[in-house]
Amino acid sequence: MAIDTLRRAAIFVALCLAQALVFNHIHLFGYAMVLIYVYFVVILPRSYPRWANLLWSFFLGLTVDIFSNTPGLAAASLTLTGFLQPYVLEMFLPREAPGNLKSSMAALGTNKFLAMCTLLVSVYCLVFFTLNAFNFFNWVQWIISMVSSTVLTIILMMAIETVRK
Repeated sequence: MAIDTLRRAAIFVALCLAQALVFNHIHLFGYAMVLIYVYFVVILPRSYPRWANLLWSFFLGLTVDIFSNTPGLAAASLTLTGFLQPYVLEMFLPREAPGNLKSSMAALGTNKFLAMCTLLVSVYCLVFFTLNAFNFFNWVQWIISMVSSTVLTIILMMAIETVRK
């Protein structure tokens, strides 16, 4: 259990540093951002307690908010995504799946993992960019930012999963 917590903390720190030092400075065409820290919530295992899921999600979002100067956006969006993750994971698991199944491309299969990532990252980007815009006067920019950031994040997440395999 302690090894698992240390491994999770190392992933937490690595994703925070990657987001703060690299991906916060990349905005493709003024719209698309890579939001790689959502990957942390996606890979939480099935047997993980829901309260711990919410705590990890909130503190990761809060840490990203501190480094990104987005007061509360990432924390609120990631907490909602962390709340939904166990339910979305259950949708893509087979009935006879073990209780300690880890959410990964190797365990779920490429198509199911891609669908789960797409759903969770889409929810995250929808909430994040809606809170960021806080109005719908420029809805075309809102949609382009949301869709392009979702696609870029999913591409990077799938690349990480392929290497992690």
